[in-house]
Amino acid sequence: MSDFYKLDRVREMADNDEDFVVALVGAFLEEVPEDAERLKNAVAEKDYHEAYQAAHKMKPTVDLFELGVLETLIEVQDWGKFEQTDKNVDAQLTTVLEAVENASNDLRSEFGL
Repeated sequence: MSDFYKLDRVREMADNDEDFVVALVGAFLEEVPEDAERLKNAVAEKDYHEAYQAAHKMKPTVDLFELGVLETLIEVQDWGKFEQTDKNVDAQLTTVLEAVENASNDLRSEFGL
């Protein structure tokens, strides 16, 4: 078991159907790192709308896999949503990106994907 994510809610949602768990993990690995990259680029370019959309899309999965950075992701999302030009979210973004990378690496390893 990883320190970077929890599968309790995933297994509960899947009703302990291991094939469904693997499918959910696969979906995580396919979508979340791509969305994280999109978020990273949007913040760098100060594309508030794109940052909001990417963060908003990531929220349910980050929450389901309990990466421990949901509140931090919401800060980045709100930065985009409310175009908080006076706020710097680089530290929050780094925290989210590291959590996604760590979870992705561990999930790939644990599930052989």
